[in-house]
Amino acid sequence: MEVQLSGPLRAAVGNQSVVSVEARSIRELFRTLSERYPEFTVSIANGVAVAINGNVYRDDWSTAIPENAEVVLLPRIQGG
Repeated sequence: MEVQLSGPLRAAVGNQSVVSVEARSIRELFRTLSERYPEFTVSIANGVAVAINGNVYRDDWSTAIPENAEVVLLPRIQGG
């Protein structure tokens, strides 16, 4: 699948806006990205939201990613 990365998350993957990854869940997606791009672990620690087909997931890493889904990673915005 192609994963789109927003804003500062691009720096963690070599300034790419899109990366190709095989993953069946958010957990597997994060694990694969962390293995391929070690700096991405810092992004995960800072908070990453995952949009799958327009639905945003913040903490449920067990969420399945359907085949041909649109996947966008966004830095988590801290509220106050």
